[in-house]
Formats: sequence, structure tokens, C-alpha cells
Amino acid sequence: MDVDYLIVGSGLSALVFGALSAKAGSKVIMLEAHQYPGGFGHTFPMGKHYKFNAQLHYVWNCGEGETVNKVLKKLELDKEVTFESFDPKGFDHMRMPGYQLDIPYDTDLLLTRLWALFPDHVKQCTAFIDEVRRTAEGLEVLSGDERYRNIFKNLGQTITAFNNIRSTLQQVFDKHRLPLEAQTLLALQWPDFLLPPNQLSFCAWVLLFTGYQRGAYYPTLHFEHVINSLAKTIENNGGQIIYETHVDSFIVENNRVLGVKARDLNTQEVAPYEAKCTICNMDPKKAAHLIGIEKFSLKLRRQLDYAYSPSNFMAYCSVKDINLQDYGFGKWNIFHTCNPDLNAAFDTMYNQHDYSAPSFAISTPGFLADEHSDRPEGQQIIEFLTVADYQYFKDLKASDARAYRKRKRGILDTIIDIVEVNYIPDFREHLAYKNTGSPTTNENFCWCPQGNSYGSAMTPAHFNLFRLNHNSSIKGLYFCNASSGYAGFAGTFWTGAKLYQNLTGERIL
Repeated sequence: MDVDYLIVGSGLSALVFGALSAKAGSKVIMLEAHQYPGGFGHTFPMGKHYKFNAQLHYVWNCGEGETVNKVLKKLELDKEVTFESFDPKGFDHMRMPGYQLDIPYDTDLLLTRLWALFPDHVKQCTAFIDEVRRTAEGLEVLSGDERYRNIFKNLGQTITAFNNIRSTLQQVFDKHRLPLEAQTLLALQWPDFLLPPNQLSFCAWVLLFTGYQRGAYYPTLHFEHVINSLAKTIENNGGQIIYETHVDSFIVENNRVLGVKARDLNTQEVAPYEAKCTICNMDPKKAAHLIGIEKFSLKLRRQLDYAYSPSNFMAYCSVKDINLQDYGFGKWNIFHTCNPDLNAAFDTMYNQHDYSAPSFAISTPGFLADEHSDRPEGQQIIEFLTVADYQYFKDLKASDARAYRKRKRGILDTIIDIVEVNYIPDFREHLAYKNTGSPTTNENFCWCPQGNSYGSAMTPAHFNLFRLNHNSSIKGLYFCNASSGYAGFAGTFWTGAKLYQNLTGERIL
């Protein structure tokens, strides 16, 4: 058995782990059921002239000395894979009836804007933002390798973070008695989590909110270049990525995983693949049931009993004969809500399947990327994102495919109606291309159970200090996935690098 690491799946955390391992001289084989690497970070063609990223819209932790930068430096890719910053004065533009707030990098500027909007709640806004800052500092200590040494140096911040581990964002809003409108403006990037304030972990929100305040980025050459650079690092260092190969089962002997049996999706032939260690990038719960859940320790069974994150509705569009910059779009994302109560907005869309007054995100990546091969000359990409219930769309598609397609078109039409009223009066006239994706699209193309977008849901029950990590309790098997680490671009970079550190002892982060 001369293979050091057999990696099941080519999601971002697996690519990071595989690239680091191959670069260090380990023999790596990676199996991927899709025809493209990257999981939710992959880029796919649509029509003859367009390319879209599956789900990434902007990222954080890419600045000098931060997680992504450290990994890329280790791989000698930091000069090749670069990132462009969103507008520091407003990387997220929050829009709701009667209010608007641009979220800047600078916290003092954010407070100044909040004070101007809510002059009768200056103390409440200040206290909330201070709790966010202290929680972020405490979480950094608790997640660090030298946390026991640093806890006493940062005792106040650590206690604040620890006390908030089981809190939702809504509970902390209520604690500080923020007015509803302030809550909405601060939490309006909820499509990044696909959870409303009354379900979302406060600590998960803090990590993302403060992470983006340190710097919000988009790859100079799109996410496809990032993914391909990691994949090429594996292949250029003796590794192998085998596409369109589906893992049917794991090979287990004496409570040790020796490898997998995988099926070529073109020929349907099944072959065994074995290695010294198997790195599982597929959903840990799904993998555990393939292996046999009874083989795992009681502690692991409890950790594997997580709820999946909600899924999403996506609309991929391109416009022509118009400059979106003339209508308020640029180096920022726009988050729009018709309903000022985000908890009610989520419930209406996700549980009642009513999109008559949606809350959604708008992304225009072309303002940040230098490379324009994703659309025809003279056109601009614009994307829309909101939450969607997997079971509803799955049942609709299975019972009436025509109704399913009509429903997706109807949701996009409603969003376009809102865009025409609030941003671009004649938006429909300039649409050159449009397509939509639902939770079943995620399941079919990203192999994610129930179409989930982030693995385990980022509720306090699942986003805590005792959540699943790389340890599987079975010899020879290690988890490397958003549910066994952290979701999102920066989170999965950290997860892959952290596993590499744990297995090799080499410090990167």
C-alpha cells in the first residue's frame, strides 16, 4: 500500500489538504464524483458563453498573514492566486423600506452610521458592537493552538465568547434592546448563513461579520482559478485526481478503514482504492452510515447527529446594453428585504414557500475580477440568492416537473419586479441570459444531502466548541468537511490546513 492519502471528494478543504500533502511529498489519490473539482466552490458552464460559480460570492481571511494567505504561501501560490478587495467604505449594502446602511471595514465608521440612523439608541448600538468585538477576540483565543496560555491574558474576552456559545443572534439583539430596524440592517446578510437571527448562532455570525470587516475579497481571476491552482498543485506533485468516480462503500477490517470501493460513472465498473489513511471529504453523516454507524464511538454518534443547513434558490443572470454601476452596483454586495422582520421573512419563504415579498442577496462579481471569460464581451453578470426548502422543491419536481420549473421562474420574476422598482427600472429589457437553481440542483451537482449549503446547520446546537472535528474514532479515517470543521471559503481552507497540521505536526496556521 504505497498511497499515503486517499481523499474522497474534491471540495475545497480536501483540495487544500491534498495540495499541502502532495507538495510535502506524500502520495495522494483523490476521487471525485463530479466532472469538476471544488464542491460548492466549483465553476460550471451554462449555455455556450457563460460560466458561474456554484455558490461562492465573496470571501474573507485572505489578507496578508491570514489563513488563506498562509496556505497559499506554503503552496507557493500567493503570487499567482490573488484577491481584490471590496469597497472598504461599504462592502455590504443593506437595503430595506425606509432604511439603508453600508457596512464598512472600520468599526468606528459603522457606529457613526448606526448612531445617525438611530439617535435614540446610541448606547444600545454601542454596547452591541462592543459585545461583537469582545466575542470575536474571545473566539480567536478559544480556537487557537495556544488557547490555554492565552485565556488568562484575555480572560474578559474569553468569558464573553464562552457565555455566548449557546446564544442565537436574536438573543443578543434582545439583550441589548436594539430596535428591529437596526437588527435587520446588521443581520441582513443572513443569506450567507441561510438562517434567520432567531436560529443563527451568534458566534457564527460574529466570526463572519468581523471576518469581512477585516477584509472582503473576490479572486482576481475568479474562483475557477483558485480551485484549478489547488488541483494542479496535487497533480504537479505526483498526485492523481480521478473524476466521475462515485464511492459506493468503504473497505473496513478490524475497525480500520483501508479504503473504498468506487464506481466509474461512465463504465459502471467498480474498483477498490486503498491507502494508509482515508480522508473523507464527503458528508460525515452520509459516510458514517455507509460504513455502519454502530462502528463509531458513542461520542461520535452524538456529534454526527446534526441537522443539515437549509438550502438555497439561485438565479444566474447576465445583462447587456447597460452599465450596472450607473444603478448603484459596484464592488459590494446588496442585501434587500421587503419584510423588516427577518425571522418572519425566513419563515414565510422557507416554511410557507411564499416568495411574494422576499429577502435576498444580489452579487455582481464582474466589478472585482480582472478576467472576463465568464460572459460575452459587453455583458455583466448579476446573481440573486435566497433561502429554499429542499423537501418542497424535491416533492414538486418529482410530482410535476413543469410546475417545478414554473415555480423557479416565478420566484425570479418576483425578484426582478423588486429590482425594477428599487434599482433598475427596465431591468428585464436588458436580460441577456437567466437560469435558476434550487436545492435539488445542489444535491444533483454538489452531492450534498438534502441540498444543504453548509453541511451542519449553524445553530448554537451545532456550532460550538464540542462539534465534530477530524477525528472519526475509527483508525485510518479522518473527516475533512465543512461539518467537521468550518463552512465557507475561509473556513474550509482552515479545515484542510488544520487536518494537515494535525497529521504531520507541521505548523502552518
